[in-house]
Amino acid sequence: MNRRLGVLGAAAVLLAVIALLGGCGTSQPVATPTPTRTPQSVAPTVPPVIEPTATPEPTATPAPTPTPTPAANVNPLTGEWVDDVSLLERPPVAIKVANTAIVRPQSGINSADIIYEHYNEGWVSTRWTAIFLDSDPVRVGSVRSGRLIDLELVPIYKAPLAAWGFSDGVVAIAREFDTYPNWIASYSLPEQVSPDPFYRDFTRDLPLEHTGYTDPAAVRAWAAAHGITGRQDLSGMVFSEEPPAGGASGSYVWVRWRGLDAEWRYDAASGRYLRWSDGVPHTDALTGEQLSAANVIVLYVAQWDTDIIEEPHGGALSIRWALWNDSNPYRRALIFRDGQQFVGEWHREARWDMLTLTDEAGNPFPLDVGNSFFEVIPTEMLEVVVE
Repeated sequence: MNRRLGVLGAAAVLLAVIALLGGCGTSQPVATPTPTRTPQSVAPTVPPVIEPTATPEPTATPAPTPTPTPAANVNPLTGEWVDDVSLLERPPVAIKVANTAIVRPQSGINSADIIYEHYNEGWVSTRWTAIFLDSDPVRVGSVRSGRLIDLELVPIYKAPLAAWGFSDGVVAIAREFDTYPNWIASYSLPEQVSPDPFYRDFTRDLPLEHTGYTDPAAVRAWAAAHGITGRQDLSGMVFSEEPPAGGASGSYVWVRWRGLDAEWRYDAASGRYLRWSDGVPHTDALTGEQLSAANVIVLYVAQWDTDIIEEPHGGALSIRWALWNDSNPYRRALIFRDGQQFVGEWHREARWDMLTLTDEAGNPFPLDVGNSFFEVIPTEMLEVVVE
């Protein structure tokens, strides 16, 4: 679906309210030099690794101002008009996708409504969770194992998760969460993997762990077999084709992950941010098109090492993400749309609530109509360059 066409033309604002509880490519583009940038702020490059003495739990805080429910034929995750309403009468699905250099370009990414990028264990590489509602690409992957953050993203988006596996420590926790047994399809939960939504594709010369794939239709078939069907309450995101007042310059965003330079450059012709990874245009293997987003949101989220060994060969520890409201008021968000930067906050009051965005005064922040890419970074010690 065209991300800018098919939008409800006469409507300037497509609104939503707070939720109720509840492969194919074989070559990479030639790298282009990354220009020298003057950072907006500079922080040390050493990541946080100390776990708090007690794991924070969600606590009740005042909710942002409610906003009207979107129309029945508007995708609540993008604000886009959908001609076939039946595409919204089903749950979104979340698929865990690798993002190491060897797997690029991945498949099906430009079809996702929302993508979350986060650190992997060891605080070097990143991994993605791609969420699909009204689009069904024929292939998504390569699919990798889930992380603790996914146990939060599933209830936020009411999205059954397809993750190839989990570490022993994380799967033990997954079995204790309310998303077990019917919300996670994984070979690490063998009693729940029927019907099997996964398959391997060996057409690319890659290590075995990078040959796994699935697609949204297969994940929804799995979910339906486990009783998860129908439209989900996904209200809470707010959209407008016109940006709010008060934006600063934000046509270039550079997230300096320790093992990856992720760049977003605003393209005025399309009105979208285009993705570069390590100085190379990052494309979708299904279409060959460069990855793009209507909105890029940098979420500052407290995160720390746990005592779970995620990677047994090197001993890297699993990371915990505090993707909920707690006593720490620092829930800053940098929101980029229309070539502008806005400062706001993110909110998630209860476990099955949608993650929402407000301006600094607490008013719901309108995203541009279209897909969104969330960069989940630590609250400190990681440099973000903005121009």
